[in-house]
Amino acid sequence: MEPKDLLTDEILKQFKTGKQLNDFLMQVQKRGIEKMLEGELDDHLGYEKHEKAIAHNSRNGYGTKKVRTSLGKSEYHRH
Repeated sequence: MEPKDLLTDEILKQFKTGKQLNDFLMQVQKRGIEKMLEGELDDHLGYEKHEKAIAHNSRNGYGTKKVRTSLGKSEYHRH
């Protein structure tokens, strides 16, 4: 499925103001960046979340990362 196929006319019609649309886009961006950060960490450590660590470098809780995007600055939390 292509990303453009996810934004149907029915979905877009629910937004009545630019603020509502912008809030939605910021939520989509936030979730997307969080998943990218999880994938980056999986790749760096060599295993996925909740798997047993195969090296000394392992997940030990959570962290935050500040990201600056075209929609503004956001802070993302990794678990």
